[in-house]
Amino acid sequence: MGKSNLLEAVELLGSLRSHRASSDQDLINWDENKALLRATTLEEESLELELRRKGGRHARRNGKNLIRQLDLIGPLRCVGFSALDLELVRGQPSLRRHWLDRVVQQLEPIYSDLISRYSKLLRHRSQFWRKLRNSSTLDSEALLDALDVQMALVSTRIHRRRRRALGHLQPLAAIWHERLSQGAESLELVYLPGSALEGEEAEEPWRLSIEKQLMNQRPEEEKLGICRIGPHRDEVEFLLNGVVARRFGSAGQQRTLVLALKLAELELVGELYREPPILLLDDVLAELDPMRQLLLLEAVGERHQCLISATHLDAFEWDWQNQSQVLEVASLS
Repeated sequence: MGKSNLLEAVELLGSLRSHRASSDQDLINWDENKALLRATTLEEESLELELRRKGGRHARRNGKNLIRQLDLIGPLRCVGFSALDLELVRGQPSLRRHWLDRVVQQLEPIYSDLISRYSKLLRHRSQFWRKLRNSSTLDSEALLDALDVQMALVSTRIHRRRRRALGHLQPLAAIWHERLSQGAESLELVYLPGSALEGEEAEEPWRLSIEKQLMNQRPEEEKLGICRIGPHRDEVEFLLNGVVARRFGSAGQQRTLVLALKLAELELVGELYREPPILLLDDVLAELDPMRQLLLLEAVGERHQCLISATHLDAFEWDWQNQSQVLEVASLS
């Protein structure tokens, strides 16, 4: 009926990203050439984001056109939690990388530019190997050297920010998980970088090391056409009582873990900006058992503005319903 669309619109205005779609084309109605999102905050900030099938995005803040979309981020900070996030523990590594990227972006909006640059460099690298197979005149060494230098620099900056964000999340997630599991389990977040990062965190040594690793893996890369060094190979491992949750955790343990991660993210963003972000709960209560539903709602309490989509109100106690604004979304067709 459109409940998720409403929450997704808030997420887009708050972070410029959607947890469900990777392309703007998937966010526009089939019969339309563009979509317009508009919001007004309590501080009377007016935010607009126009998505176009042709011509990209167009952002406005308080009626003024923005040269950089990133300047839209700030007045509407939010943390999203959907049923898709419940796959975070047992799903593909890319899910955990994307989750961590969303956290880093909340802390440093400019991070989006780094991810975009790295994705382009990775595509150029793949195209290079395809062209090399069909050309004997391509100056392969000079081009690869140039790619290695750029990729090593961007990789270093992504690795540093991902590891730093996970370090900030670790103590908060551990506390939340201990509370949600009623002291039965301890949670540890482990960053497994796709590059060998030796020594203390420092840009220059890491950059030079990654450059060397990229050069050393060229023979294998030429055969397979796949770059095996860099942030696109990163993994995040979740340990419960020292055991890998993805392999040995029960469904209930994994869901408790994801709740702890999201509540830690919510707390971290709130601490950094001294203002609690909006919590978006997209049909997630239906996926949780009654005990975890109650724990989540109690944890959120009155500290956060929440936008919650649900198919029924049974999961909400009367006090929650009485203090909330309940809107029914219905299709007109």
